[in-house]
Amino acid sequence: MSIIELLASISLLALSIFFYLTKNTRSRASSKSGPNLPKSYPLIGSSVAIFANRKRLIQWTSDLIRNSPSATVVLHRFLDDSRVVTGDPANVQHMLKTQFQNYEKGSESRRALFDFLGNGIFNIDGDSWKIQRQLSSHEFSTKSLRKFVETVVDTELSQRLIPMLSAAAANNAVLDLQDILQRFAFDNICKIAFGYDPAYLLPDLPVAEFAKTFDEAAKISSGRLISVLPYLWKIKSFLNIGSEKRLKEASSQLRVFAKNVIKEKKQQISKNSSLESVDLLSRFLSSGHSDDDFVTDIVISFMLAGRDTTSAALTWYFWLLSQNQEVEKEVLREIKEKSESPVYEEVKDMAYTHASLCESMRLYPPVPIDSKVAQHDDVLPDGTVVKKGMRVSYHPYAMGRLEVLWGSDWEKFRPERWLESATDGANKAGKWRFVGRDPYTYPVFQAGPRICLGKDMAFLQMKRVVAGILRRFKVAPVAEDGFEPVFVAYLTSKMKGGFPVRFEKRDD
Repeated sequence: MSIIELLASISLLALSIFFYLTKNTRSRASSKSGPNLPKSYPLIGSSVAIFANRKRLIQWTSDLIRNSPSATVVLHRFLDDSRVVTGDPANVQHMLKTQFQNYEKGSESRRALFDFLGNGIFNIDGDSWKIQRQLSSHEFSTKSLRKFVETVVDTELSQRLIPMLSAAAANNAVLDLQDILQRFAFDNICKIAFGYDPAYLLPDLPVAEFAKTFDEAAKISSGRLISVLPYLWKIKSFLNIGSEKRLKEASSQLRVFAKNVIKEKKQQISKNSSLESVDLLSRFLSSGHSDDDFVTDIVISFMLAGRDTTSAALTWYFWLLSQNQEVEKEVLREIKEKSESPVYEEVKDMAYTHASLCESMRLYPPVPIDSKVAQHDDVLPDGTVVKKGMRVSYHPYAMGRLEVLWGSDWEKFRPERWLESATDGANKAGKWRFVGRDPYTYPVFQAGPRICLGKDMAFLQMKRVVAGILRRFKVAPVAEDGFEPVFVAYLTSKMKGGFPVRFEKRDD
């Protein structure tokens, strides 16, 4: 902890003690706090409780939402900075669709992520966002990109992942599956985004500087977003010290690397104008978007989305399968009905596997919370008053735990809640039929105009990985009975401490 952070913490503690001793003096906001809300004091609001729960903010805010009759809470922070956190689908639809124009990323969020994401599609609003969205939407809708993604994933799976797991199984070795999946996803997204192979998933598990730099930039940027006292990172940034110095160095290195790749790609295209544009970078450059900063920002954004989300989803998925043998058997049965290298239509038809992935992300969403900022005064459908400039967050992690949305068995990992069986109207062969939820009840892939463009490709990649691994191996966690992994969140979710496993080769 830096001197500045230490002094700020001491000051906050002193203020807390003072207001605790003078607790009979209540603020207006405090007097309206419900019995399940943290106590709010003049000037500092509920900063004491927020700071105390800073290492489990997702779980803590989820508990607050679950204990709120409206599934919405208002948290008061330092200097009357009030924030709304909701798990009500009607509020989510209001934010993400009905009043889309009123709820933007906001200047504070853009500033917090600018060093890392620049003016990329996930960090902008208005006309700039519309331009990038239209360009990206066109590219993501092409069959040629889908085919390229299939080829990249299958190559990485057959030439790197499966041989590595086979060697681990033969030697009874323990691997951190979270790390392996991150490496797998990083190789894939670099090839898809840049046409560049970092060769991160190799038997010796090399330290790839680009991946390490990317991780550091993402983690520090996430820390900016969730900071209880945001002025701390701004002071550190101004002084260029500590984590802020590292973020600037990491972001600079990422951009130097990206621009070198862009330079090489431009040279390739200029020498051979008929060169097939397969990766996203080539597609953007070939479509006439040659500004280095524009292309760099949009490609880095897609790298963040494509790398960390799928690896996070799969890490928790394999953990849940290991704890639910009947579900694993059903997934394996479906996998064995397909060819060893299933084509797109076969993968698309894996309804039970699809449902089990959705169910896993219900409980452990890759992006557990997302925020917008109101541009004008508003009132949410549940009656919550929102003032201009107020941050409003919807909470997929909490929503996946609401009994009113998922029933009294919400804690159970039960893919069948997403399916219709033969008796419910599936075909006579007894195959499952997937029944999705509306995106406002299940906003794991966002919703409305900003709904995830890569959703279908994410499912394609995840189902191919699940089929490739489970067909050949049983994944056995290396943990004592009763062990519960800890869910942590940066810009995306992680399993704290990794996911150590052994791979047992299947005989059948």
